[in-house]
Amino acid sequence: MTVIVKEAALADIDSPTLYAILKLRVDVFIVEQQSAYPDLDGLDAASDTLLVWAEDEHGHVMATIRVLGLGAPVQRIGRVATAADARGQGLAAVLMRRGLELTADAETVLLGAQSHLEDWYGRFGFALDGEPYDEDGIPHIPMSLKR
Repeated sequence: MTVIVKEAALADIDSPTLYAILKLRVDVFIVEQQSAYPDLDGLDAASDTLLVWAEDEHGHVMATIRVLGLGAPVQRIGRVATAADARGQGLAAVLMRRGLELTADAETVLLGAQSHLEDWYGRFGFALDGEPYDEDGIPHIPMSLKR
């Protein structure tokens, strides 16, 4: 299988691809994790936000992340999601590495991690940066990468 990584501002993504990205996020964060929250929070459309995704050679979106605050001293990576049938292939790691490339000019990169993923994000240099918190019934921790 060929994996293609793409990134674009929301306005530059064709409708079928954008639909697939947003559906993936809904499938993972709202349906699978049984967490009713407004995924469409307005930040996807911000001028300093990029959506990053991995697709196969047929254009099927398999994983996605969101990078916010591009160009600012503090930037953020979030909405890290992989389709259930695409897990175990390292796609999220590929997208995280791309996200870190895109945020290379940031002094600090922040993310809110599900608590059980602390070690996974630690592989990319992120460290615990605050107290645990509950987000829609799921334990989370604030993490940061200082450069």
